[in-house]
Amino acid sequence: MTLLEPHNLPFAGALAIMLVLAIFQLFGLTDMAGDADLGAGADGDGLIETGALDGLFALLGIGRLPVTLWFALFLFVFAAIGLSGQELAESLTGAPLHAWLAALLAGGAALPVTGALARPLGAIMPKDHTTAVNLASLLGRRATITDGVARSGSPARAKVRDVHGQVHHLMVEPHEESSELHAGDEVLLVRREGNQFYATALAERRLSPTVN
Repeated sequence: MTLLEPHNLPFAGALAIMLVLAIFQLFGLTDMAGDADLGAGADGDGLIETGALDGLFALLGIGRLPVTLWFALFLFVFAAIGLSGQELAESLTGAPLHAWLAALLAGGAALPVTGALARPLGAIMPKDHTTAVNLASLLGRRATITDGVARSGSPARAKVRDVHGQVHHLMVEPHEESSELHAGDEVLLVRREGNQFYATALAERRLSPTVN
């Protein structure tokens, strides 16, 4: 059985796409599309809303890896299962399955297997990519000013960890117009308007530490 036989074409195609993704990743071309993380339906901020589908996403490993890596992993698992299944079918029955049927079965099997592999891979990868969450869920969390000085009308860059431990980079202004927030200051995100967050310095407010 060869890879380019008609009944193996879906799996040959998957491997070809995986190779193209690898080449794009090597030359940084996938960054042009903003290697967003996979999620479900978007809310008004373009980010997934955590809810009933979280269990399904966790099962499939969605959000544990950047979308390009997750898709490449799925393609590899899909091709491996499909080619192995065709070999098994031919050894048992003397003929492989039709390509569409083999692809359907392999796709269904590849999803949970991809999820099982994505979870440990995501655990060992650097956490500097953003898991899509509702922006409102970041309110009430502690952040750190990383660059510049935040003044009223002149935001500064800050980083915050969400409930999953993923790092988000935000633009932050002080909640009080007369306040300034300097690089290294630890702040509390207290409100937002669109994608703009407003924060108050923890030291200034003498607030009790919160658990991230």
